[in-house]
Amino acid sequence: MAAAKANFTRMQDGTAEEYAAIEEADAKYFADLPGRVAAAVAGLAKEGLGGYAVDRTQHSLQSATRAHRAGEDVEYVVAALVHDVGDPLAPFSHGRLAASILKPFVSPRITWIIEQHPVFQMYFYAPHMGGTRDARERFRGHEWFEDAAYFCEHYDENCFDPNFETLELEFFRPMLDEVFGRTPNFPETAAHI
Repeated sequence: MAAAKANFTRMQDGTAEEYAAIEEADAKYFADLPGRVAAAVAGLAKEGLGGYAVDRTQHSLQSATRAHRAGEDVEYVVAALVHDVGDPLAPFSHGRLAASILKPFVSPRITWIIEQHPVFQMYFYAPHMGGTRDARERFRGHEWFEDAAYFCEHYDENCFDPNFETLELEFFRPMLDEVFGRTPNFPETAAHI
C-alpha cells in the first residue's frame, strides 16, 4: 500500500496531518542515508577522472583504510571515505560538497579539513599542471592548517596505489551507520527533523 501523499500544491497550504505523514516518510528516507552515502562512494568507480592508477572508489577506500589503520577516530575515517564523493557533480568545488554532506554529523574541524582539502592537495601536483603549490598558504595561521596538510599528505596524495591492500566498502558500513545515524547538529534542519 502506497503511503499517503499530501494534497497541497504550496507548502503554506499544508495541514498538520499532511506534514505528519511527510515526517514519517522523511524518517524512513533519513534512516537510509548511510546506504546512499555508501552507494555514492561505490558509484565513484563509474565516474570519469581517468588517468589515475586507481578509480575514485579505490582511492576513497585507500584513504579510509589508511586512516583506520593509523587509528583515526570514526568521524575521520568516514570523512576520508567520502572526501571525494562530490567529484561527479562538483568537480570544481568537490571539497565543499563533501563537507556539506558531512557537516551535520561531524566536528567543525573535520568539516573544514574536507572542505579545504582540494586546495591543500594542490601542494603535491599543481606545479606539474601550471599551478602553484602554495595555494594553501592563504590558510596559514588557521587553527586547522596543519590538520588539513596532514590529511592530504597521509590520506589523500598517497592513495593511488593499485597494489595497496584496501579494505572493502562493507567494512566501513558500520562506521557510516554510526556517523550518518547521528542526530544532525545542523541548526537549519532542526525544525524539520
